[in-house]
Amino acid sequence: MSMITISSLQRITASKLAEMLLASANPPSPEAKIAIVDVRDDGGHIKSSLHFPSRSLDATMPTLLRKLADKEIVIFHCALSQQRGPSAALRYLREKETANAAADAVKRAAEKKEAEHEGSAAKQQQVYVLDRGFVGWQEAYGPDERLTEAYRKELWENGY
Repeated sequence: MSMITISSLQRITASKLAEMLLASANPPSPEAKIAIVDVRDDGGHIKSSLHFPSRSLDATMPTLLRKLADKEIVIFHCALSQQRGPSAALRYLREKETANAAADAVKRAAEKKEAEHEGSAAKQQQVYVLDRGFVGWQEAYGPDERLTEAYRKELWENGY
């Protein structure tokens, strides 16, 4: 049984994420070691984010697990990151934990030998939820084309 809960999810601020994106690639690209998963529908997206609507996560979780496997940092968000974003992050972590448990017995011995050979252990993937979601993001970075794409200002003019 998983020990991961909503309250144990890590949070990241919009300013920290923007700093990381600008430092990692200019502009952010899909090849980056950071992945942003947007579980909303419309109104703009953080540049290079993956769009996996929360309503379809049951069907798309295997694809999401594959796409995120090589990422060092994964950030989930929805509009406010109060329900759908954290739920998606939790679901992802639990599915990943289940998938890894099945493969761990075989991989553990090989990774141990490889780590001993290389002198370092494999990096643990960090999973975050974006504080204040896209609402908070767009307030600070909506018009910034280096960080936001398909931004629809008219949707946000009068607040969320």
